[in-house]
Amino acid sequence: MSITAWRQAGKFGAAAVLAAFALGTEPPLAAQAAADRAFTLKEEGEVVATIAAGCAGCDWGEAGREAAVLELSVDGTYSQHLILSRGEAPVPYRVMLGRLTAGEHRLRIVRDEARSARGAGAATIARVAFDTFSSRAPEYAWLSRAPVLRARPGTVERFSDAPLLMYVERNVAGEQGTAYQYQYTVIFTNEDGGTPTDRLMATWGRTTDIEFVYGIAAPAAGSQAREEIQAEGHKWVPFAGPRLGTHPVLWVATENNMVADHGPDEAIRYAPAPELIALGHASREAVMDERPWTYAITSAEMRREGRVDPAAPPGSGTIPDPRRYATVEGCGEVRDATLAFDIGVRRGSEIAWFATDRGETKFRIARGGCFRGGAPLPDGVSPSDIAALRVRAYTRPVREGERPLPPGTGHVVLQRINRVFMLDAAFVPSPSAIQWKGSLDVPTDSAPVEIPARR
Repeated sequence: MSITAWRQAGKFGAAAVLAAFALGTEPPLAAQAAADRAFTLKEEGEVVATIAAGCAGCDWGEAGREAAVLELSVDGTYSQHLILSRGEAPVPYRVMLGRLTAGEHRLRIVRDEARSARGAGAATIARVAFDTFSSRAPEYAWLSRAPVLRARPGTVERFSDAPLLMYVERNVAGEQGTAYQYQYTVIFTNEDGGTPTDRLMATWGRTTDIEFVYGIAAPAAGSQAREEIQAEGHKWVPFAGPRLGTHPVLWVATENNMVADHGPDEAIRYAPAPELIALGHASREAVMDERPWTYAITSAEMRREGRVDPAAPPGSGTIPDPRRYATVEGCGEVRDATLAFDIGVRRGSEIAWFATDRGETKFRIARGGCFRGGAPLPDGVSPSDIAALRVRAYTRPVREGERPLPPGTGHVVLQRINRVFMLDAAFVPSPSAIQWKGSLDVPTDSAPVEIPARR
């Protein structure tokens, strides 16, 4: 199935718009051609451009025709590159152009033939709109400090690990307990290194790579805000790199998409406009549920890279079709423990159980808060066949240099099941088969505990 047939969803939040201009479809953007957009700002501010674009014959899942790559410049100065990863039909790509003065400006969009896939057809720019946010706008605080990314060498050439979107959260606790006034997260199509694909589906319920990249800690009295980045080894370190205006510049530096504040000058830039997200009692993956096209693109990349196999055994690094997976999102307290879900599928008068850990210790979920896990179900199973859910908990594996923990040491209290879903033919998440809220103690190293939930 071509990626152009897969549904897309999601929209940038409401904005205080000072200027917006939409222009009609122009002829396809072939090699060496340029699309110019003139726009006028009534007031200085941060500018976000929405470019509705498509690429004829492009399919992220097919080697040789993955995408067309566009180069954007503003008033004659290089701004960034944009990968048209979402196929033929024009869809919106929102990018930051930075802080611009009041007056006339020009955006030039040129196809980068050297970086575009050999079999990619012409790009079509259906329309371009410009939204400007002055320093008085509430969005200005998080738009003006959003990071600009620079690509890891080799990823553009292989059409891998592309940033799909960036989002920002306000007033959240970071992974290491830091209170961040703003925390920025990027969803990449996948990761070239790090967690194998089958383990990603088992312990995260997706094959994208979702990474915190930059946080701004709330300043203490009389001090400046502290800026941190998630660097190699998942270590949060102070940011001390360059900026484009007020925007920190981050280099994607590792195969699992950690960042650095320095890197090669020739690396191209990405500047996706962040969306403000409030997760509440939900996992980071919930951002994808509202934007199903993210599931379609990452699944296409898995297919192209040979990571989809109908008979994929656990531990092979490959997976069956992602649409065969049932994904569970739960929330709870997890201390010195790991856990897995068993998904009950009705087979006549019987229930057949399918485990998210698939018998593999490394496939168990090892974190608290809100988390996901997934298990492949047999062909032909639909969400309506999911009839029950249970949870198993285990004392966590011993760490290097640590004495073994006695059985029963771990602690798990399940508090919510937000949803149990599958992806439909168009990669859109189904309505939840099961939901539950309460407080359920799950003894470690004991029998599975059935979750008292109703469909």
